[in-house]
Amino acid sequence: MAWYIGLMSGTSLDGVDGVLAQTVDGSTGLIGRRHVHHAFSAALRGELLALNRSGHDELHRAALATHALVDAYATVVEQLLREHTLAPSAIQALGAHGQTVRHRPGDPSNQQGYTLQLMNGAELAERTGISVVCDFRSRDVAAGGEGAPLVPAFHAAQFAAPGRDRAVLNVGGIANLTLLAADGSAGGFDTGPGNVLMDLWCSRHRGQPYDADGAWASTGRVLPDLLQHLLAEPYFARTPPKSTGRDLFHAEWLADHLQGRADAAAADVMATLTDLTAVSVAHALRGALPQATEVVVCGGGARNAYLMARLAVALGRHVRVSTSDEAGVPADQVEALAFAWLAAAFIARHPGNLPAVTGARGPRVLGALYPA
Repeated sequence: MAWYIGLMSGTSLDGVDGVLAQTVDGSTGLIGRRHVHHAFSAALRGELLALNRSGHDELHRAALATHALVDAYATVVEQLLREHTLAPSAIQALGAHGQTVRHRPGDPSNQQGYTLQLMNGAELAERTGISVVCDFRSRDVAAGGEGAPLVPAFHAAQFAAPGRDRAVLNVGGIANLTLLAADGSAGGFDTGPGNVLMDLWCSRHRGQPYDADGAWASTGRVLPDLLQHLLAEPYFARTPPKSTGRDLFHAEWLADHLQGRADAAAADVMATLTDLTAVSVAHALRGALPQATEVVVCGGGARNAYLMARLAVALGRHVRVSTSDEAGVPADQVEALAFAWLAAAFIARHPGNLPAVTGARGPRVLGALYPA
């Protein structure tokens, strides 16, 4: 057995999740042994959010933000090692996702897509004394893929149930589905917004970074005409492979779709945005794996009781909705564990992508190594 660390900071911009994990003999998955979450400061969160759009002196600002991000990542690693009394030399490698600030696969302006994550692997290796594997998405994009989502390969290793049609739904800022068919095949794609629009609306109207447990949304009523207007976004009708992010689902997108609805109650809009996530997921699953009878939910959205209830309604009674906790992996640790798994795949020189998911020309070893 070997030790790995996975580090993830996602579209929700809430902070860094780190997992200390072990490989298991005879298994393709990992076992998480310890989890640490480090919240971003308001200043860093605001700067990372601002860097998702073009702005003044952004190269300099991105470099400074990267230093702050690496500091947050290193803090998580140091805490994981301290709490488990391990030396850096005990860790085979750590997988660090970095912070996505642009994701534009197949950019129509030049027909060559790109994805950009802030991360300094050399600095993180120096800070931690551990070999760092990062820049996971670039190789898939170079091979003609979207570079996302990458977690389906890990979901297939961790959650596949032979003989059963199952889906894994990760609800971070963006929601993505992994399709695990009974015959062993796997697929997946980003379905659209997860928490990103809900968090934006809650911050604007309640001064809170997210709607804890969906409590505020549950006081509103869904506005059917607004929901249909939101669902008319062309992205939802696109056929996979497809991936998305804040480059599409951002404040201006929401403002455009709310034009002429100034009289709508804020709580009703919140309830409708929650249903947008739930209904878009349900539509996507029906189109891609209609025979699925089980959806395993992970990510921050799994902790939103109101969203989970709306998902159950949207998916219908024939689909059982549960969290990944029931499958043995706490919902808020799955993505970090996935990047520990991707680091292990890199060290073993095993492919980390699923071409059926990303659209790449074939399987590729993902990542770049910065040795300890």
